[in-house]
Amino acid sequence: MTIDHVEFYVEDIERTIKWLVDGYGCAVRATSGDEPGPVRSVVVGQGGIDLVLTQPVAQDHPVAAYVERHGDGVAGIGLRVPDAAAAFEAAVRGGARPVAPPVERDGVVTATIIGFGDVTHTFVQRPDGSAAHEVYDLVAAPAEAPGTGTGLLVVDHFAVVVEPGRLDETVEFYRQALDFDLTLAERIETGDQAMFIKVVQSKSRAVTLTLIESDASMESGHVDEFLKDHGGPGVQHMALRTDDILDTVGQLGAHGVELLSTPDAYYTLLAERVQPDRHTVDELRVLNILLDEDHDGQLYQIFAKSVHPRNTIFLEIIERAGASTFGSSNIKSLYEAVETQRHRNGD
Repeated sequence: MTIDHVEFYVEDIERTIKWLVDGYGCAVRATSGDEPGPVRSVVVGQGGIDLVLTQPVAQDHPVAAYVERHGDGVAGIGLRVPDAAAAFEAAVRGGARPVAPPVERDGVVTATIIGFGDVTHTFVQRPDGSAAHEVYDLVAAPAEAPGTGTGLLVVDHFAVVVEPGRLDETVEFYRQALDFDLTLAERIETGDQAMFIKVVQSKSRAVTLTLIESDASMESGHVDEFLKDHGGPGVQHMALRTDDILDTVGQLGAHGVELLSTPDAYYTLLAERVQPDRHTVDELRVLNILLDEDHDGQLYQIFAKSVHPRNTIFLEIIERAGASTFGSSNIKSLYEAVETQRHRNGD
């Protein structure tokens, strides 16, 4: 199982294309053509990343209802499998709610289930050499309209916020319906806030969901704010992987992408926690890149600011130097750095 594509439902497709093409260097790969329909779709991407952007045209369409409730966001995750019908049947036996049974069109077989909240999973079986846009019967852009490319390769993982009390049942759903493994479980506390994180992964480790639930016994924080602003559970952010985060982040900055800044104190404290293997502390400091380490190696990451009206979904850029985890210790380290900076400033 691998990520075949990710579908975003959006209010303004032109604005979203500009965000991903001008900012992240994606290329337009396919469109819905000139035929009128209830929705308009465009596929943009680079490397192994295919993002299907869908805007409602008819206001009585389910896409319009999604956008009204959640704003722009990930509405579907395509899962490429060898046998879509078998995957669908196994998922339904495991407790998944069916949305669309297996259907074949021009050699492409798809079948859809509900994943979490209003987000679906579509099993995709398509021939080698075919393109993700064929799932939606879209028209390939002529010679793939050029994008600058910024070194982004694949979708690394999705961070998914679930409602308080729903974390364990969501984990169990992925174990039973999709045969995922629970690979990490931890509680992260920062000041008067805390959250629980559980990571589920496909057997191939190519599909990863970081499931997040706030600790209701503590003060509310950004996890609770996401649920409120998004109108329920959903994808809080999507991480895109690069092999050279310095080069990628440098290009994103030149393209005008706003990335989160990091207090200088973070890098002062970093030397006490870990020494970077692949990049220097000074290089990381200049670009505000974070570093974490686990028993398998290191990872480098940075988060972009949300550009959406509800301030919900945003993107993460990540480079893995062996690490298999997700930088969760950076949450605590950033909090400590902010506090250190505050004390130095006399706040």
